[in-house]
Amino acid sequence: MSAVAAPLERLRPPIARFWALPVELRVALGVAFLAGFSVALRTQAIHARYWIDEGLSVGIGSQPLLDIPGVLRQDGSPPLYYMLLGVWMRIFDHGEADTHALSVAIATLIVPTAFVAGRALFGPRAGWIAALLAALNPFLTYYAQEARMYALVVLLSLIMITAFVLGFVHRRRAWLPVFALSLALLLYTHNYGLYLGVGTAAAVLVLMRGDPGRRALLRDAALAYGAVALAYLPWVPTLLFQVRHTGAPWSNPPSPSTALAGLTALLSGASAATAFALAGGSGLASLLVGPRLRGPKARGALALLTMLAVGFMVAWLVSQISPAWALRYLSVFLAPLLLLGAAGLARAGTLGLVVLVGLVILWFNPRTGALNSKSNAHTAAVLVRDRLEPGDLVVATHPEQGPVMHVYLPPGLRWANSMGPVADPRVMDWRDVRERLLAAKPTPTEDALVRTLRSGQRLLLVAPIIRSGGWRAPWTSLVRRRSAQWQRVLDRDERLSRVLAAPHLNGRRPKGVRLVLYERL
Repeated sequence: MSAVAAPLERLRPPIARFWALPVELRVALGVAFLAGFSVALRTQAIHARYWIDEGLSVGIGSQPLLDIPGVLRQDGSPPLYYMLLGVWMRIFDHGEADTHALSVAIATLIVPTAFVAGRALFGPRAGWIAALLAALNPFLTYYAQEARMYALVVLLSLIMITAFVLGFVHRRRAWLPVFALSLALLLYTHNYGLYLGVGTAAAVLVLMRGDPGRRALLRDAALAYGAVALAYLPWVPTLLFQVRHTGAPWSNPPSPSTALAGLTALLSGASAATAFALAGGSGLASLLVGPRLRGPKARGALALLTMLAVGFMVAWLVSQISPAWALRYLSVFLAPLLLLGAAGLARAGTLGLVVLVGLVILWFNPRTGALNSKSNAHTAAVLVRDRLEPGDLVVATHPEQGPVMHVYLPPGLRWANSMGPVADPRVMDWRDVRERLLAAKPTPTEDALVRTLRSGQRLLLVAPIIRSGGWRAPWTSLVRRRSAQWQRVLDRDERLSRVLAAPHLNGRRPKGVRLVLYERL
């Protein structure tokens, strides 16, 4: 019989053979397909050139590993991603595709993690929807191809909130150490993890209401958050120093409309966000309204909704006092948003299915991750690097452009910015930066730098391309003014002759830098 069965098995349609497989194997193959599809989608721009922030990442990651936490006193960020990137670069090199591959790998892990999370919290259908959303989400696709920490932020926040619900709602205490560890790692990855952490604490308070086991819940919360506090304590002195001396002077306080736009951008625009909210909201309403609220699915959804709303509001309020608001920072809120959406869409019936199909159509865009337009730093460097010799001087009037230009310009150059000489061009020193730039008057600073040039040596001015409508924050408005002043001072300096002004390419104004090359007479 076996000799006959084998040929007959080969004649069965592939779909029939697939459904004949064991359930867990089918599940694993399905999730692997989604993960593989996400890799194909998220490697379209893996060779894209670096922009400002990626230059900072590569510069910090190239420091000795144990020096990175100390170096970050100048920057304002926690160290985990940079140390991970440093290890990665030592294994795979520091080219664009090499460093972007780390983010791609992390983003790929998000897909099976989303499936496990959705299925554990809200059932199999929600698990598949969560995995599909994670595989296609354009925001995640964009940052999966960037040498920054945002894919890692999404992965850690997804693990953390899932462990929270399993530990504090389902009362599976074995998940509490996972929650504490993932929250601590999130805090060491991005400061916005603090806001989501506050949101989880608010969710604990909501869960305690009407819970007969609230004493045990409170004890577990004290142990878990106590462990997080102990793990995070060594970083607190650096965090306090950063708050006092670095901050985000390039940011403005966000308006309510800016906050709303940030949420919709996580879902790739107002249309997708509106459909997502209506369908997902109707499904969540059926779960949260009525006697079902006592069930673990409903209480899990309530906890996720609380941590999302409270964390987002705290982030917005703190940025009114000390501005530190950027769309990419909101990556910390993507995981609860996607899990809530998966839970709602799974319960929304036909409407949920229709909206899910619409999201797949809207989100499937292989060009979403195209990062080439973020900066012309590489192209501009190619135009001048053959004209530079060791000992020539590079001056960046947009100081944070220094690290990315250092990646692309030849070695042996001397580096400065509009505040004076720079000891390590791989790192941007944000400490009291606006005060230092205000104190560094262009004429005497330029004169001191030009006097270090010998006859025939060259000075490369790296100035920002400034577009109308932006550059209004305290730092960027000052950079704009100083850049114009430096251009005038250099052009009027009789000791210098202009050799080259790098043209704009393709008749357009790219983002990034414009270069002017001078020679000492």
